[in-house]
Amino acid sequence: MNFFIEAAHAMGQAPAAAGAEQPSTLGMFLPFILIFVVMYFLVLRPQKKQQKEAQEMRASLKKGDEVVTLGGIYGTVKGVNDESLQIEIAKGVIVNVAKNSVSAQMKQEEEK
Repeated sequence: MNFFIEAAHAMGQAPAAAGAEQPSTLGMFLPFILIFVVMYFLVLRPQKKQQKEAQEMRASLKKGDEVVTLGGIYGTVKGVNDESLQIEIAKGVIVNVAKNSVSAQMKQEEEK
């Protein structure tokens, strides 16, 4: 049993005797900093850009635009308020929806 205790004690003193240095604080935090920078450029920045484009699209909606809601309902804008839209989803069927529930504006092809 003493053999194991002596071996463990010798192993505990070996690095100190060899003069091993502790890593610097910057060296310890560098991987975390790099991960944050990569996440910013690959995730956060594109997401903010996409949100800005969606807000601009919703702000530019006008009467006659064809839209799709988050629920998958296709319709034509019949009226615009500050926070809501009136969308005609079928002939004579008009529903009120929040502007934030519009996911996309359909591209209208130019008629020749």
